[in-house]
Amino acid sequence: MVLLGLGAFPQDPVSSHPAIQSSSDPGSHIPDPGSRIGNWVLVIHGGAGGPPAGSMPEEKENEYKEKLTEALGIGTEILQRGGSSMEAVEAVVMFMEDCPLFNAGKGAVYNDEGVAEMDASIMDGSTLMAGAVTGVQRIKNPIAAAHLVMDKTRHVLLMGEGAEIFAKEQGLELMDPSYFQTPERTEQFERLKKKQMEDRKDVIEPPGSTKDPDQGTKGTVGAVALDNMGNLAAATSTGGLMMKMKGRIGDTPVIGAGTYANNATCAVSCTGTGEYFMRNVIAFDVSALMEYRGWSLEEAASFLIHEKLKSQGGGGGLIAVDKEGNITMPFNTNAMFRGYAKAQGGSRVEIY
Repeated sequence: MVLLGLGAFPQDPVSSHPAIQSSSDPGSHIPDPGSRIGNWVLVIHGGAGGPPAGSMPEEKENEYKEKLTEALGIGTEILQRGGSSMEAVEAVVMFMEDCPLFNAGKGAVYNDEGVAEMDASIMDGSTLMAGAVTGVQRIKNPIAAAHLVMDKTRHVLLMGEGAEIFAKEQGLELMDPSYFQTPERTEQFERLKKKQMEDRKDVIEPPGSTKDPDQGTKGTVGAVALDNMGNLAAATSTGGLMMKMKGRIGDTPVIGAGTYANNATCAVSCTGTGEYFMRNVIAFDVSALMEYRGWSLEEAASFLIHEKLKSQGGGGGLIAVDKEGNITMPFNTNAMFRGYAKAQGGSRVEIY
């Protein structure tokens, strides 16, 4: 697939450090609304990892593609009628949280005690405001709670019980932890738990692992969007890694690691083994390479996923859209469930 916004890849991305380019005009990054009418863009992902091409049953592939298409349809309707990028990404992620195919909300993977602990975050590129929740076990739609953290508190990130109390006070639906469990996840957990006892070692499988063919086939979900007003937004939600330690937090709720949006550059949502994305602050680094070095969206994202992360053993991918509407969806795993829709360019969903 040929992505928009391709540019020549830098010959030496870590050599000289050119002067940081900044504008003295504080309004220079404010888009002209008239120039954006009818040019909205939406990009989504359902996680990186999974088995290689050809090994997943066609029926299952079609099921994923159908749900990705439905998610795109939800965001498309919002953006077509002039809705905001924030509204679009939240609605898309909520739909994917409610779909048991993906590792977010209902269908989230379990920690080592057999409980789903979920994370989510959202960021508004027009204000640089953000909200997130982590380690929640009862909030039906963690992304909605993350948005409320941004809008209704002076904080960015709430955790566990405190986040759930806040969500309830705000009128969000809380569920019994059993709601998030599915037969497939339970079978996967029990199988890995048995393997852990037999091997007496950590059996956490990162996305794309070849040790367990179906591990990671349904990952973190996310969406990024550019609306008709030229505003960018990003949202991400996940259950993390199957068999993770109780209390483990990945990159998803960490602004700049798994989620980032800035109208001056781009909006990014990441998926993969969170520890690598946290250590490298991947989502923000895409923006930083664009803003400080003048790289294109494609150059920045490709370097980070295919070179920087891969050289460290980090598996995963990201989706991103820049302020001009260019998109990129790089990944270094077997697959990444993904899709896009554009006002001027149709829509498409892909796995491999």
